[in-house]
Amino acid sequence: MSPATGRPRRIPLRLRSAPVPWERQAPTWRDAKPALIAQALKRAQNRPSGNWYVIGASRGLPPGRTLGVTVGSTEVVAWRDGEGKLRAGPGACPHLGAPLRDSPVRCGTLVCHWHGLALDGGPFPGWEPYPAFDDGVLLWVRLDGLGQEPPSDRPYVPARPGVREAVETVYSGVGRCEPEDVVANRLDPWHGAWFHPYSFVDLTVTGTPADRPDDDDGFTVDVSFKVAGRLVVPVRARFTAPEPRTVVMHIVEGEGAGSVVETHATPLAPDAQGRPRTAVTEALVAASDRRGFAVARAAAPLLRPLMRTSAGRLWRDDLAYAERRWQLRDSGQFPG
Repeated sequence: MSPATGRPRRIPLRLRSAPVPWERQAPTWRDAKPALIAQALKRAQNRPSGNWYVIGASRGLPPGRTLGVTVGSTEVVAWRDGEGKLRAGPGACPHLGAPLRDSPVRCGTLVCHWHGLALDGGPFPGWEPYPAFDDGVLLWVRLDGLGQEPPSDRPYVPARPGVREAVETVYSGVGRCEPEDVVANRLDPWHGAWFHPYSFVDLTVTGTPADRPDDDDGFTVDVSFKVAGRLVVPVRARFTAPEPRTVVMHIVEGEGAGSVVETHATPLAPDAQGRPRTAVTEALVAASDRRGFAVARAAAPLLRPLMRTSAGRLWRDDLAYAERRWQLRDSGQFPG
């Protein structure tokens, strides 16, 4: 923003006047106190989830398709009915247990490919639907048997720009860890410029929950996103955890103010060795009040793959962080 006018600057890019080499930047390990991160994680885990779990992207389930996922030990199938509404339920056919994820959808009805049993999303003997919710970006299912919490009518969807006014995309990945390891990674903003120097520079954590015990329990960060060479885009971002398996980054100042990056961690079935697996679903919802942003929205089909590629590069490293954290916890060697 321009301090004189309060309006966005014409060009959001900045040229770093005195870039600091990676090895000469200020160490952050003293500020990244293990106890502070652990306390933030514990507070997140104590917040209600209403038993809702993210199972995929809205765009990833067009009419006529099925989505199958095992959340924890619960096999789930999801599809859209004839009106496009999200439907979900147990992933095994109530007749002889066929995997419904492999069954076709015809006119909004899921038809078992073993014997033709048709499910319209309503109750059927031996098959009870799960509450499901499509927030326009992500798909959610409520699993009360798994969550064991008081259920809520809807998931706790973070505030985000309207989809029609934004460019959104969703990245998905899987790591050998538990959801808490993913959440802990996001509640450690100090690692950004050290672990991801190809994307972030000049990172300073300017506020933590310890600074504002009566505030909304977030981390505030001043950071510059690298574009090319010395060109960067400086912003102020705020990280909060609205529920146990979600961490949200809001851009609160600078280019793209109002944009959000939501990270959701969903437990999956363990691997063949019995190690835990977690799905990371990250929604990027970018917005801007610049006139030229209308061009970006028009080019959204081209931008979405680029946004996913960028997120994938970050998560290649962050999943390694989360997996390492779980390995150390599992062996009793985690120092935090």
